[in-house]
Amino acid sequence: MKYNIEGEPLPVVICELESGEAMISEGGGMSWMSPNMKMETLTGGAGKMFGRLVSSESLFLNRYTAEKGPGMIAFASSFPGCIRPFEISPEREIIAQKSAFLASTTDVQLSVFFHKKFSGGFFGGEGFIMQRLSGNGIVFLEFDGYIKEYNLDAGQSIVVDTGHVAAMSSTCSLSIQSIKGVKNVLFGGEGLFNTVITGPGHVWLQTMPISSLAGAVSPYIVTH
Repeated sequence: MKYNIEGEPLPVVICELESGEAMISEGGGMSWMSPNMKMETLTGGAGKMFGRLVSSESLFLNRYTAEKGPGMIAFASSFPGCIRPFEISPEREIIAQKSAFLASTTDVQLSVFFHKKFSGGFFGGEGFIMQRLSGNGIVFLEFDGYIKEYNLDAGQSIVVDTGHVAAMSSTCSLSIQSIKGVKNVLFGGEGLFNTVITGPGHVWLQTMPISSLAGAVSPYIVTH
C-alpha cells in the first residue's frame, strides 16, 4: 500500500492499494474511491461494539478491499489540523484521543483505553476514554490544529490541559492532577484538573482541540 497526505490544514490521505489489499475506517470515513473498491461493514463482536459505544465512537467499521486490480481510496480529515501516519507493531502501540482514528490497514486493532484510576479519569474530562491502537500495520490519525512532539525519558513528566493530549506511546503513563487553590480554580480559567503524562515514550500534543474551538466561536453564533 502506498499513500500520500495532502492539503493541510484540511488534509486528506490518498491510499493506493494493490489487488486484494484492504483498509478499514469508521462509517462515513471514506471520501472518494475507485469503482473497484468493495465495502463491507464489520461489527467486531459484542465486546468491541460495547467499547466503541462507551467511547462515543461509531459502532461499526467499514472494510474497503481492492478487487480485480489496483484500487484507490481517500480519507479526508473532519477538522482543520493534520493527518499523521503511525507504524503499529507489538513493540510500538499508540494511545490516542478517542476521535483521532481515521483509517488503517486491516491488521491494526482498536480497543478502548481507560486511565488506571477510574475516578481520576472521570473527573479529568475529555481525556478519560482514549483509544489503544495495537497489532501490525499503518494507522492514520487526525489531530486538531498544529502538533508539537516531545520525547520523555523514564520518569520525566509534562503537565497538559486534558484536551491538548492527542496521542502518546503506550509506554507512557497518565494521571490526573487537581488544580490547587480555590482562587486558582475559580478564576484561573484552567478548569479543575490537568493531565500528567510520564515517560518513557513519545507524546503528541495538539494546539486546537475541537472543544476549545467550539467555546471560542460560540459567543458569535446567533440563534433564532
